[in-house]
Amino acid sequence: MNNVYLIGFMGSGKSAVCSRLHELTGMEIVEMDAILADNEKMTINDIFANKGEAYFRDKETELLTQLSFENRKAVSCGGGAILRPENVSLMKDSGKIILLSAAPETIYERLKDSDDRPLLHGNMNVPFISEMIEKRRPRYEAAADCTVTVDGKTVDEICKEILALL
Repeated sequence: MNNVYLIGFMGSGKSAVCSRLHELTGMEIVEMDAILADNEKMTINDIFANKGEAYFRDKETELLTQLSFENRKAVSCGGGAILRPENVSLMKDSGKIILLSAAPETIYERLKDSDDRPLLHGNMNVPFISEMIEKRRPRYEAAADCTVTVDGKTVDEICKEILALL
């Protein structure tokens, strides 16, 4: 089995779904943001604040390049990993890209008590989240091999859909 790359807006459930896919299939979990934070020895917030978004995006591309040579990984991609065409190419060449699609209200409910989402600082509200999702939607949809809507579904239901698509 090739890699499975889960994309979608922050809070769409990529980490939870990766964890369950691991339990169901034995695929190795890859949490891109966690790896990047560990490699830099700082939080994602601190990377953005101290080194900038471009630096962070470069590190995402480096990690995806490495992953493209591996197999049987369930990869939870950062919310913006699809912003670079080369990242999408790396993922498509080494696996399937599954878009987890969630309504802005779902995202808000999941993230409203979180302070570790740098792009939402000072903007934790449904209209802002909706605007960000709409800006990224064309890229998410263009990158995805398949889309799974997550609103109102359990992690098991989402995983069953993904496994049926694969």
